[in-house]
Amino acid sequence: MTHSLNYGRRQFLQYSAFGAAAALFPELLLANPKSARSSPTPSFKPDVEIEFSAREVFVPILNNGSKTKVQKYFAKLLKGPENTVQSIEDNYLGPTLTLAKGQKVRIYFDNNLSEHSIMHWHGMHVPQKSDGHPMYSIEPGERFVYEYEVLNNAGTSFYHSHAHELTGSQVYFGLAGLLKVTDEEEKALGLPTGEYDLPLVIQDKRFNSHSQLQYVHGMHDRMMGFLGDTILVNGKPNAEFSVKSRAYRFRVLNGSSSRIYKLGWDDGTPLTAIGSALSLLEKPETKPYIMLGPSERFDLWLDFSGRPVGSKLVLYSLPFSGAMPPMFERMHRGRGRQGGMGMMGRMDMMTSDLGQGDKFPIATFNVTEKVSDSPKLPVQLARLKRLTEKDVDNADSPLPIAITERHMRPLVNGRPFSLDEVMEIEKVKLGSIKKIKIYHSHAEHQQHEMSSQSNNHDMEGMGHDSMGGRGSGMGMMDEMGGGMMGGMMMAMAHPIHLHGQQFQVLSRKEGHVNREDYETVRHGFIDVGRKDTVLVMPGEEVEIIKPFQDFKGLFLYHCHNLEHEDLGMMRNFYVY
Repeated sequence: MTHSLNYGRRQFLQYSAFGAAAALFPELLLANPKSARSSPTPSFKPDVEIEFSAREVFVPILNNGSKTKVQKYFAKLLKGPENTVQSIEDNYLGPTLTLAKGQKVRIYFDNNLSEHSIMHWHGMHVPQKSDGHPMYSIEPGERFVYEYEVLNNAGTSFYHSHAHELTGSQVYFGLAGLLKVTDEEEKALGLPTGEYDLPLVIQDKRFNSHSQLQYVHGMHDRMMGFLGDTILVNGKPNAEFSVKSRAYRFRVLNGSSSRIYKLGWDDGTPLTAIGSALSLLEKPETKPYIMLGPSERFDLWLDFSGRPVGSKLVLYSLPFSGAMPPMFERMHRGRGRQGGMGMMGRMDMMTSDLGQGDKFPIATFNVTEKVSDSPKLPVQLARLKRLTEKDVDNADSPLPIAITERHMRPLVNGRPFSLDEVMEIEKVKLGSIKKIKIYHSHAEHQQHEMSSQSNNHDMEGMGHDSMGGRGSGMGMMDEMGGGMMGGMMMAMAHPIHLHGQQFQVLSRKEGHVNREDYETVRHGFIDVGRKDTVLVMPGEEVEIIKPFQDFKGLFLYHCHNLEHEDLGMMRNFYVY
């Protein structure tokens, strides 16, 4: 795999990032980066030990007899229950891990790629050193050791690469896998298990005529987010499931770089969710459809009871609008109808034929066997402590996460990713519970918004232009930032992911949404349960409550549109 960052620059970025963090926060990091990365802790006694490696291999993906070059995780269980690691043959997806709350886990990661990498345990509440921060990236031939206790309740998570400026490409080429956590409360519910507890990992890809994966094509793909034209489920196209006439638990993960899915049945049957990413729900939630942003997960209760053998249901991504800039959506709808579109036409040709918000099938479910027994949907699921504004210490001055779209570069809080600065609003005391407001800060209002927030939060440096002016090589983009291109970059949907402890959604306010577009998604949000990612539509304001407990350190928050993350739409909270 060839990527734009050369080896020397990657190594410089990796070690300078670690050095910057060590200089700023010496009490959090070991002085020797190599020992911080590769030395097991003698006093840590693991219940589970796994040896992971990442390397390039060829696997069959398309049903045409060819093999596709991918990057793949392999795992070997050294210690622990037999069902801890379940490898998937002839597939680019990493092994499925099953961990239990309270287990102590040690994982060895060997990087056998030709570029630097690191593994992130997405959604897991773990110490900074085991979170997979890009500052810990290891070079080819090196090893990293993770050690953590499973503090999460039962739920569905996943793991993936988090290498600096290579997250999008490495995840796209295969470096990801499902992670399940179980606990005693979940076991007591009698939910579907074994063959009736199945993954449904949805991703979109592009293939060339030789069945090889193609990733971003220029800046346009990066700015709008990569969209593929082939939908894969569990690593395979044209997914079909043979099911019995009973209830199943399907663990759905949006593993795409930037595509949003609006899940719904072809016959209009509602969908029922029993889990939201990091926990079971308190009670089942039934929706006409479910919106699923990149990295979001939901556990679905799919009940085929009463359906005759031979019947078929198709799960679709249903049509919706408003997730992309208006001009971009108009271009997609009008593709092929006009000629001579100049620059805009050339950019349009680079996009996928499968647009954001188009309707397409995801998977087909064929009822192949009639059975008489089936578990009943529980009325009550998990017992969750619901956090309210009474639990936070900043109810009247929420920490801002301002989605910043300007100068053809997506940012958060007006700043690019950096390890040599932490704004005052990013310093959080250990043990505190914070209210956080996520909103869109449009270019034409940005200076006013940032100024107002600065008065409330001492947001030092947020007003500075990180692009460096026209002399920085961004001249054309700067000139166009408030015009055509700047307008295109406004009003995008962003999946905002926060590392560390899980949060709860307090409110979702419509703000300045486009009413017609918003009607196509309004009824699909599930904002209960514990979450690590929330999809924020254009014009929306989402308030969340997030605890910062147990661990000090640097914990990322960023857009999980992976192309945006690699462009610098990412910052750190410093928990001290």
